[in-house]
Amino acid sequence: MTSDEKYMKVALSEALKAQHIGEVPIGAIVVKNNKIIARAHNLRETLQDPTAHAEYLAIQKAAKIVGSWRLEECTLYVTLEPCVMCAGAIVMGRIPRLVYGASDPKGGCSGSLMDLTQEPRFNHRAEVESNVLSDECGALLRLFFQNLRKNKKISQTDDNTNT
Repeated sequence: MTSDEKYMKVALSEALKAQHIGEVPIGAIVVKNNKIIARAHNLRETLQDPTAHAEYLAIQKAAKIVGSWRLEECTLYVTLEPCVMCAGAIVMGRIPRLVYGASDPKGGCSGSLMDLTQEPRFNHRAEVESNVLSDECGALLRLFFQNLRKNKKISQTDDNTNT
């Protein structure tokens, strides 16, 4: 197992925490000098905050721990390709390396839909390693949404039989 896979497994454990509280199962960690300095999982529903994405929260925690908004010696691991907001935070936080699991063709901004992490007009770019444990990361998300749709159908069926 590579070190990227080892750290992605930790991010997956964060994603499971999100799933257990009814959040979309996305997890993230920040690593500096081979040490995990921050962890987070999605809390958008819990906090009713559109910015409470796993990677955004992990970046905020890491900045507090490092004592600087510049996270120049850090690697961010996240189970799903970052969105526009989180890719922007990676660039603005000067994070030199991003490692993600599953690609997000509908909203990913680190190579799929667009690539803010490599935009030459910015003064910072991040090295990106994609598809690390992508099968595990993707399966967790697919199962979550399948169950959500299934439960919604059951709820709608129950509502229809009670009228």
